[in-house]
Amino acid sequence: MTGRLEAVPDAPSATETPPVTDTTTHAARQRLALAQTALLSALVAGTPVPEGFDHSRLRVQSRALAAKRADVVAKVAPELPEILGADYRAAFAEHARNRPMSGGYRQDALDFAAYLLAQGRPEDPAARRQLTRWWRDRAGPTPPSERPAARLLAGALRLLRRRG
Repeated sequence: MTGRLEAVPDAPSATETPPVTDTTTHAARQRLALAQTALLSALVAGTPVPEGFDHSRLRVQSRALAAKRADVVAKVAPELPEILGADYRAAFAEHARNRPMSGGYRQDALDFAAYLLAQGRPEDPAARRQLTRWWRDRAGPTPPSERPAARLLAGALRLLRRRG
């Protein structure tokens, strides 16, 4: 090495491929983003499978993602599988089929409970009351107090509101 810097050409020679323009790059990125969005939507939101993908494999993967989501929601909100019993998995799969998760797993648990309650489910009145109580306790701006007197007061206030 002689210690000299070699000159770097500023422009490609006539035999080299011309550089990709910003317009071409932008268009390619937009096409890729659209294709990725379509694939993700098919996996988590029940939209049609994009062209070029195996429909049955994508359905299997979609069900696996929904099952994983149900597992995490059950860990975040263990009361839900307790309240719903054997119906938890099927009900969650139905909920997740066309509703992508937004806002994290705690919000997903709340959305799932609200979805069930809006449909008048679970059918067992005691379970529906339990689920309603669970949702109300967690959907508010602050979590419920663990102190028995505070919980008793909150219950009494709910009764008074219903009668009034």
